[in-house]
Amino acid sequence: MGIEFSPSRGASLGVEWELQLVDRHTRRLRQDAEEVLAEIRDLSDIPRPKAMHELMQSQIEIVTGICHTVAEAVQDLSGTIERIRQVVEPRGTGLACTGTHAISDWREAVYAPVQRYAELVEEMQWLAWRIQTFGVHVHVGVRERDKVIPIVNALAAYLPHFLALTASSPYWGGQDTGLASSRAIVFGALPTAGPPHLLADWAEFEEYMETLLRAGTIRSIKEVWWDIRPHPDLGTVEIRMFDGIPTLREVGMVAALSQCLVQQFDQQLDRGYKLPCPPAWVVRDNKWRATRYGMDAVIVTDDRGGTSPVRDVLYELVRELEPVAERLGCPQELAVVSEVLEHGGPAERQRAIVAEGGTLEDVVDATMIELAEDRFVTSRQHMVDGTVDHAGT
Repeated sequence: MGIEFSPSRGASLGVEWELQLVDRHTRRLRQDAEEVLAEIRDLSDIPRPKAMHELMQSQIEIVTGICHTVAEAVQDLSGTIERIRQVVEPRGTGLACTGTHAISDWREAVYAPVQRYAELVEEMQWLAWRIQTFGVHVHVGVRERDKVIPIVNALAAYLPHFLALTASSPYWGGQDTGLASSRAIVFGALPTAGPPHLLADWAEFEEYMETLLRAGTIRSIKEVWWDIRPHPDLGTVEIRMFDGIPTLREVGMVAALSQCLVQQFDQQLDRGYKLPCPPAWVVRDNKWRATRYGMDAVIVTDDRGGTSPVRDVLYELVRELEPVAERLGCPQELAVVSEVLEHGGPAERQRAIVAEGGTLEDVVDATMIELAEDRFVTSRQHMVDGTVDHAGT
């Protein structure tokens, strides 16, 4: 089976951001994506839509065009959000994005009227019924087909980094799960989800996809929902590990991190280096550690069992990537990693509100404020007076 890869001209970017539609009165999810999308046909009924259905009627996915810089991608998303906000605010609806919704019950969800989603639900049953989850996907262009699998393998070592920074789903159906990311468990239960298979090269990727198709495990390679996967049609590596991200500045952060890493690996291949490929057990173990502990995870750093706090590893990673970010024009966006290290990731910010006596309704309010005002909210007082600025201080 030959899978054609459409090379990108460079480390181009595309971002997909899954937004929640939240009733401002009840703070629960509203199942009215179909009505909202009908009012923004200029964004949804075009050859390359910028807003579209996801699995549930409580969510709208917004998508950038092909961007070359992080700033361009952020501006693209910002314009789409503003257009959607003009429609939803008169309806008493707010926008938010966290990996799960803190209080809504997945059993109340309504599926989007899309045939492929109906087929997914029919095939996966209970596994699909529960997927009232939200995430962010970042595509980064790759210039040559034969670079894709080595880059995917190398990126697998960064699953805990991606998830720790964005873990935002400690609550599920009104209960604290004890996890930083319950979404990673809910979505990861799908049979073709989870960490990428660490393959030798593009030929082995083609052979593996052909085997899955022959066995009837998948009907299309698009049904392989790895945390990081090749996207041959778009000529990209797609990073899908991020939990729902509450602020636009944090979306810019993960776009910068993704673009910098792919660009660095691409250049290393040009220089003749062999990229690192972590052992599968390390990838699985580290994903679990970030799922459970988020920014407090202590992750495995080598195949001999050495460990280090993910906060320390992230600090060093930012320092390492700063020259790459300068060349790509995204040093400010990459620097947001340091702000998250200082002020807490999304799951930490949510739990801080509850720890001071807030309710889960307060948590939902905080997530709507974070998206609307693009700032971190770490307490109920900050929800009222706006004393937390864009850097979270």
